[in-house]
Amino acid sequence: MTVLEQPGAYRPTPPPAWQPRTDPAPLLPDDEPYRLLGTPAADALDPERLRLLHGHLVRGRRYNTQATALTRQGRLAVYPSSTGQEACEIAAALALEDRDWLFPSYRDTLAAVTRGLDPVQALTLLRGDWHTGYDPHEHRVAPLATPLATQLPHAVGLAHAARLKGDDVVALAMVGDGGTSEGDFHEALNFAAVWRAPVVFLVQNNGFAISVPLSKQTVAPSLAHKAVGYGMPGRLVDGNDAPAVLEVLTEAVRRARAGGGPTLVEAVTYRLDAHTNADDATRYRSDAEVAAWRSHDPVELVERELVRRDLVDADGLAAVREAAERMAADLRERMNEDPALDPMELFDHVYARRTARLREQAELLRAELAAAAADGSAHGGEREGTDR
Repeated sequence: MTVLEQPGAYRPTPPPAWQPRTDPAPLLPDDEPYRLLGTPAADALDPERLRLLHGHLVRGRRYNTQATALTRQGRLAVYPSSTGQEACEIAAALALEDRDWLFPSYRDTLAAVTRGLDPVQALTLLRGDWHTGYDPHEHRVAPLATPLATQLPHAVGLAHAARLKGDDVVALAMVGDGGTSEGDFHEALNFAAVWRAPVVFLVQNNGFAISVPLSKQTVAPSLAHKAVGYGMPGRLVDGNDAPAVLEVLTEAVRRARAGGGPTLVEAVTYRLDAHTNADDATRYRSDAEVAAWRSHDPVELVERELVRRDLVDADGLAAVREAAERMAADLRERMNEDPALDPMELFDHVYARRTARLREQAELLRAELAAAAADGSAHGGEREGTDR
């Protein structure tokens, strides 16, 4: 006879059945990326929206090729191209209302330009002239974030603060697949979910964190599956299908604005160019892999749909390309102008009121600049006298 079989023995009461706080099923993404182009649903797509997306995609591709060329010419220090990812960039900007905020990463200059930012201002950081190069409040585009994923907690903080103030604002934060391995990513998602902040997280999964493939970062079924761990819905979408990305992001923004909380969207796409002009992508991926993704080009996918439905003719396609060329020519001309830089601007926009240390440093730099100018004038006068 065991102890529990003895008369009067203590028998612990079994705990009540545990129930999860949230049913995880509705939070899980689809098994396959959501698509519209190439499916029966494509026939119902609004023609004007398709034309709008096509125009932005063509201009976006031309913007990428022009910025890449400027890097080769020495006009940019570095350029992280989004060629192949234009559908994600454009959809992120178009899904937002004017009052909303976009939080881009360093690769997302095209999203900022689509939102209305001057292309030259968007590239100022990459030229090395300013830390930002534009007023974030003008277009509600946060500074381009070079550190990985640091923009995500900032987006959550702004969205949470806006809701506390009663402002009808949504923040859309962009990040690459490599950024999901950073602590900021997990902290931002947890913070957003707990506070039901009106934030949409867009992960552009382009396959590589520079040279590290996604398989070396995570064995999760998808990055969208990570959403369920934080209690928010995850969506998986074909990142090269512009109408599909726009629909998913628009729905997530609408849900956030209505008080439904954050959403994690993974857009499966591909970076056709190297990580930056300083990267040799041939060392970690094959030409065959790149060629396979070129056949799923986001620009061509929308163009084929327009042609299939007789929504555009040859003249219409030519007009879109000509507009893109005019944009590229304007960007090229203005970027070829040498900027007038004032080193004293280093001390602007650091603090609302300069600290004693900053004032000391500013005076030191001012004295150095004055001495250099005087020295240059003196040498110039000597040279003039010699020439005469």
